[in-house]
Amino acid sequence: MTDKVSGRSGSGIPGAREAGGRSARLVPSPDASRRRMLAVTAAAGLGVLTGCGGAASRADPAPKASPPGGSRSSPSTGTGAPGPSGSPTAQQPARPAKRRRPELPRGGRELFPRYRLVGFCGLPGAAALGRLGTGEPGQRAAEVEKVAHRYAAGREPLPVLELLATVANATAGPDGTYRSRTPAATIRRFHRVARDRRALLLLNVQPGRAAVLDEVKALRDWLVHPDVGIALDPEWEMARGQVPGDTYGRTDGHELTEVARYLSGLVEAHDLPQKPLVFHQVATSVVRAQSALRPQPGVALIKSADGIGSPGLKRGTWQRLVHDLPDGLHTGFKLFYEEDAQGSRLMTPKEVLALRPQPAYVMYE
Repeated sequence: MTDKVSGRSGSGIPGAREAGGRSARLVPSPDASRRRMLAVTAAAGLGVLTGCGGAASRADPAPKASPPGGSRSSPSTGTGAPGPSGSPTAQQPARPAKRRRPELPRGGRELFPRYRLVGFCGLPGAAALGRLGTGEPGQRAAEVEKVAHRYAAGREPLPVLELLATVANATAGPDGTYRSRTPAATIRRFHRVARDRRALLLLNVQPGRAAVLDEVKALRDWLVHPDVGIALDPEWEMARGQVPGDTYGRTDGHELTEVARYLSGLVEAHDLPQKPLVFHQVATSVVRAQSALRPQPGVALIKSADGIGSPGLKRGTWQRLVHDLPDGLHTGFKLFYEEDAQGSRLMTPKEVLALRPQPAYVMYE
């Protein structure tokens, strides 16, 4: 049976609803549900990255952020050579370099309406979690550049690498949080690729039972860079007693505002350009009290409509999720290369751009 909201087949997720709003009782498939499979796959992928099956270590430090505007020239020390009168030449202090404010990878300090973001999501070693996890990061970055240009439509394309930085697991792990953290070395690798390609790096957080804001704060050393933002996946945010893969998680407008406020503080403290905060939403139940979401200075809020299915099914999900959007909220749209095409086809860029409001961020998994 198919979840009429998310389009996920045989998920066995309690609490999912049909298009008409009635509760849908879904029958689990004989195999493990797709969500549980993804949770297990994520743990396996991180095991490959860390060399063990436990939580990833953050002992490998993040690179130091440059001060706003880059490093300043040090004052000249002078040579001490004698002047015309025979006395040593007085040391002349160097004129301080003009401070240059940090900018987005392709210029400017505001994301919208100048840019349209187009990205791949994933985790190395876990191909089932998205295209970014397959092949070499540089190859994927070159590929997403080409895809991004198909979505320009009057805006400048800005490629995005959305790397899973906190990954929900089907098992509790040593600390009981049902999540693992991607090693800093892996994040650094993708950050370098993003910089080489003048792309944005989005760090995706699937918190399991860990506190969302704690997971975001753990990424601070990356977030002080002008080309790094956050993507939240609240369907993987579990309450006490819940296990990733068994049910949808949830967040609310108050929690999203807390994360936005934290990012806004970093933007102000480091004079950063506007920082994206994406939250993916697969069903109306995943984000509660959306009206409580408050935009924050220096943060671009993006609500990305998730969900697998045919073009018609995805349009229906879109219409429900973008209905009555709060002020200051931009939209995003998520496509699945393999699952959307099973029994149907992938939506074209022309069809995606025909959605209203037009998505400011298009992400492929």
